Amino acid sequence: MEYIVSARKYRPMSFDTVVGQTALTTTLKNAVKSGKLAHAYLFCGPRGVGKTTCARIFAKAINCQNPTPDGEACGECESCQSFNEQRSLNIFELDAASNNSVEHIKTLMEQTRIPPQVGKYKVFIIDEVHMLSTAAFNAFLKTLEEPPAHVIFILATTEKHKILPTILSRCQIYDFERMTVQDTINHLKEVAQKEGISYEEQALAVIAEKADGGMRDALSIFDQVASFCQGNITYQKVIEDLNVLDSEYYFRIVDLAVSNHVSELMVLVNDIIGKGFDGGLLIQGLARHVRNVLMARDPQTLPLLEVSEQQSQRYQEQARHVDTRFLYGTLRLMNKCDLAYRQSSNKRLLVELTLIEMAQLTQPDDGSAGRQPRRLKSLFKHLMAATPKNKVASPSAQPEMKPAPQVAAAAQENETGTAARETTPKPQPKLRLSGITSSWNNLRQQDGPKKMSILPGTPGAASNQQEERQEFAQEDLELQWMAMCIRMPQRLSGIAARMKNMNPVITQMPAVEVVVPNELTKAEMETIMGSIVKTLQLYLHNSDLTLTLRVAEKQAMGRMLTRSEQLEEMSRQNKAVEMMLSAFDLELA
Repeated sequence: MEYIVSARKYRPMSFDTVVGQTALTTTLKNAVKSGKLAHAYLFCGPRGVGKTTCARIFAKAINCQNPTPDGEACGECESCQSFNEQRSLNIFELDAASNNSVEHIKTLMEQTRIPPQVGKYKVFIIDEVHMLSTAAFNAFLKTLEEPPAHVIFILATTEKHKILPTILSRCQIYDFERMTVQDTINHLKEVAQKEGISYEEQALAVIAEKADGGMRDALSIFDQVASFCQGNITYQKVIEDLNVLDSEYYFRIVDLAVSNHVSELMVLVNDIIGKGFDGGLLIQGLARHVRNVLMARDPQTLPLLEVSEQQSQRYQEQARHVDTRFLYGTLRLMNKCDLAYRQSSNKRLLVELTLIEMAQLTQPDDGSAGRQPRRLKSLFKHLMAATPKNKVASPSAQPEMKPAPQVAAAAQENETGTAARETTPKPQPKLRLSGITSSWNNLRQQDGPKKMSILPGTPGAASNQQEERQEFAQEDLELQWMAMCIRMPQRLSGIAARMKNMNPVITQMPAVEVVVPNELTKAEMETIMGSIVKTLQLYLHNSDLTLTLRVAEKQAMGRMLTRSEQLEEMSRQNKAVEMMLSAFDLELA
């Protein structure tokens, strides 16, 4: 006997056998009973929820010669028999994924002109209609809007957003829902009973969750598991065959995290990863588990759990002894880890750190100043508490380093359990650096625009009153000259940049001479000569320092060499450069 997969063998043949679409099938049956049929229908929804199946049942009921009072097909008339034997000439199915061109649509339009031989209507079922090209949609528009009286179109798609709005406006739209876990479990029970297969309800729940709302996927997984289990579907065999992490691990992880058992938690994670499970899937599964525990805390949100009745009771039991703040914090950690998992170079470390933070959410705060709410707490707290408090140092021992006030306060608080604010030493006053250096903005004009002095009360003024006459070296002069150029304000940035290229020279202590390139630069520097002299006197500690400006002679300036002349000079002075140019046949670009 030929083997038929369960998805085909147990495909619904009437509206009453359709699972999980009660409101939609009731509407279609009422339309058949009343005879108020539209010329175009659009069935949309996720995969495996019964769109094509309902389209076939609807087409069969429309052409039934003796429909039941409930709007179902009788299954005995000639139209129903021909449909069951797949020889009906009134029902056409078109796969738009492979017949999506304008020529295919034109051929379909020609068939609409021929009236039905048996029955009332010609029904055209177009599956995956979103795969039609734009030109095919446009060719289909006119016929879809005003088809012949004997033609009904039923379109099916999984991606309604890809269909043109002009097509949507011409159809009655029916949105199919995802299968709930409980509906899937009930249907799998019926299939298992008909097939004579024993099962555990928790095993069927795993299959339903794996199917993710698709009945066809659930039946395909059911066949796979039935082959592996040889007629006895158990929970352990199902998770082994489907490579699904046992939900018991998630319950244990939450229990260990709530009780702050970090070491046991790390051993459990190592066991999970050692069995070949990906860390990212562990985080996603744990986030889903914590979400279910959160939903189980309130009777109003309990129906949101898409699990079996046995699992629902487990979630409620764990929710009784888990704090809501812990669940909220864990969900935030799981979401953060999930976002960072792909970019992480050490994925296992990221997962372990996330679980350590999760295990420390319920630890009491130690009251340390400035503690971040999610900062990792010490795993060696008990070891620190066991350290002797008063330890006498031997004469040969090195002097003990005193901890910082904040650290000492935190340690004392951890040991005694009470905060000792009155014993905490007051912070030392901060050293202000505003009086050490003098800014260029403190220099003010004095005796006309060409002379500037330092305001009274500044360190410079005090130095002038002391009449310092310390000698300074050429290196000190160059250093203070460059520092002065760097501190000059933004409005003098041009002259400061030129002054950086100048080299002050001590002619006769304490006289200083600076060679400037031209008269224009000399005139510009003379406008701030007073500030320059006062600054050098201040930082070189010599109030008798004088400064003279001298324009460089043309012979001293020298002639600027071109790039070619520079290369020739380099070749003349360094034979290696000449050899390199010759060996590689280089030329100046």
